[in-house]
Amino acid sequence: MKVEPGSAAASYKHNGTNYHFCSLGCFARFRTDPDRYLHPESWHAAPVEATEYVCPMHPEVTSTHPSACPKCGMALEPVNPGLADESNPELDDMNRRFRMSLWFTVPLFLVAMSDMMPGMRMPAWIGWMELALAIPVVLWCGAPIFERAWASLLNRSPNMFTLIGLGIAASFLFSVIALLIPSLMTAVHSLYFEAAAVITTLVLLGQVLELRARGQTASAIKALVGLAPKNARLVVGANEGEVPLELIRSGDILRIRPGEAVPVDGIVREGESAVDESMLTGEPIPVAKAPGAELTGGTINGTGSLLMEARRVGSETLLAQIVKLVSEAQRSRAPVQRVADQVAAWFVPAVVLAAISTFLVWGFLDHWMLGFVNAVAVLIIACPCALGLATPMSIMVGIGRGAQAGVLIKDAATLETLHDVNVLVIDKTGTLTEGRPRVTQLEASLDALRLAASVEQASEHPLAAAVVAAATERGLTLAQPQDVRAVAGQGLHGTVEGRVITIGNEALTGTTASAAAATARATGATISFIGIDGVPAGWFAISDPIKTSAKGALENLEKQGIEVVLLSGDHKASVEAVARQLGLSQVIAGATP
Repeated sequence: MKVEPGSAAASYKHNGTNYHFCSLGCFARFRTDPDRYLHPESWHAAPVEATEYVCPMHPEVTSTHPSACPKCGMALEPVNPGLADESNPELDDMNRRFRMSLWFTVPLFLVAMSDMMPGMRMPAWIGWMELALAIPVVLWCGAPIFERAWASLLNRSPNMFTLIGLGIAASFLFSVIALLIPSLMTAVHSLYFEAAAVITTLVLLGQVLELRARGQTASAIKALVGLAPKNARLVVGANEGEVPLELIRSGDILRIRPGEAVPVDGIVREGESAVDESMLTGEPIPVAKAPGAELTGGTINGTGSLLMEARRVGSETLLAQIVKLVSEAQRSRAPVQRVADQVAAWFVPAVVLAAISTFLVWGFLDHWMLGFVNAVAVLIIACPCALGLATPMSIMVGIGRGAQAGVLIKDAATLETLHDVNVLVIDKTGTLTEGRPRVTQLEASLDALRLAASVEQASEHPLAAAVVAAATERGLTLAQPQDVRAVAGQGLHGTVEGRVITIGNEALTGTTASAAAATARATGATISFIGIDGVPAGWFAISDPIKTSAKGALENLEKQGIEVVLLSGDHKASVEAVARQLGLSQVIAGATP
């Protein structure tokens, strides 16, 4: 493991010994856990941290592998879906069972119902055909249902699957007995193989839909986790290279190249750039970063190269805290859940008692076999009830869909109280506006715009892309600029096709703002003037356009009696201009995230 110091990419002193590494990856692993790294045989045998699974209805029920909750029968979900395997073995298994049950249930149902057609007389062997079609559906496809029903009885926690298992087993076994003892058919007149198969198929379909819905809500967390890169570019002395993100520690120096995502939270040590922080603040305009500025993991670096010092890594980063918040919120229990739990606790015993009572009443009044059939009917009708699952599923879907839309809900209790909301505090950028700066007004010739955009394409300014996009949309061909220089706080200038082009404020371009430019500026737009060879050549305004749907949405909220307050981190003039256009009277500007 030791190499010559001259070829080492990094050096590290441990227990008085200097170790030299020709790979930054080896260096990072050694520094993270040197004792394990000194013994390679233990490195490969090190246990891998298992994913923990938990029940959304009963958080105290946990497991290290995918399974069903012994209390409610609901499939357990990973504590952190973003770190779990992309495939869902539970969903794959339910899909296979549902597809197979469908192949057998459809012909079974058609055969069973055919005797209701006028003049149709079914042969005696048709019952055996129904049995043959029902066996794979009930015994193999429905096996997970019986497993969960049995687990509920062992744990003395009757649930939806208790009723389902009883209903399917009773109808199937009764039909088998009636088929083997034909004299019983005089009392019941029919078999119930198709009922057992159809109920099994419908329950499997419900499980598939439930697991898919839960997978979609987990995708919101996976999308958040995906904002952080898998690797970071570690800098040690004069050497740098990519290492896994989990090996980065606080104090490490990292290189953030143009266009890359910031891997962890920290501060800028060297370099200047503009960083897109819209994933955090919603603001579409990248934020200028210089030495000493804070960086947040998951944000996107612009065109400059940055050298940063890691300060918060792993679970300490702001992005990790957001992921944890959403994950915990999905598993939280709303106050109404207590009501659902209380009802569910009494519902299953009540249904079983009703079935027993039905059996006894019909048995004494008419025929015991008819009483048995009616008791089975009670179980079959009641078993699809998902009262106990409806509340946690609605919470998961609601919070998950909110996270996908960028709305983080604190917990289930907060979600439940939303129906009492009468004041809505709403952001501006990306909510009421499109969230993408655009050239919204042009008071210059197309050739002047072409020349300005030619200079802007070499700029790292956050609004330069909007100017280039405006020229591209108009079909203009940009030229290669030369000697492009930025003037701090004023603008920039460069040479294009032998002409000196200046873009910036009035002082830089020697322009006097017109009434039209002043009006546009009053709406919150950024005004840039164009000068060609020292002669004013017009101006353009850059702003974030209001969404076409915003005004109608606000009017609908007003009709519902909801008062809207506009809260934004933007400048006061820009926020008030949007408020005037949308008819909002309560405005708070300059707020921080």
